[in-house]
Amino acid sequence: MFTALKRFILWDYPRGGWQYDVMVVGILAFIFLTPRELFHDQPIASSIVMLPTDGIDHRFWIGRSILENIPENQRMQRVSEMLHKKMERKQVLFDLTPIIEDNTVRGYIAHTRPEK
Repeated sequence: MFTALKRFILWDYPRGGWQYDVMVVGILAFIFLTPRELFHDQPIASSIVMLPTDGIDHRFWIGRSILENIPENQRMQRVSEMLHKKMERKQVLFDLTPIIEDNTVRGYIAHTRPEK
């Protein structure tokens, strides 16, 4: 039993042997069948993404990492500057709402309208 465990840990079985095939199938099963929630792996937006909207106002998803090190009183100005660079038209930022889940900021929703 100890020898088999040692060979398994050290990956000491010959390629093409049934033990090797069992280990590969086990690894593939773990990769493809393990639910993502088990590792708390959730996608995180790393940039600015425009969200669908009905009216003339626009909404943008702002990833939390973009504003993480910026003081709260400077965030509106920073987001406004980033949106001016990203959009072809000038936008007026009128609201920046943090999205909080499990007492953690996941990102921000920026509400803008075209500048007149």
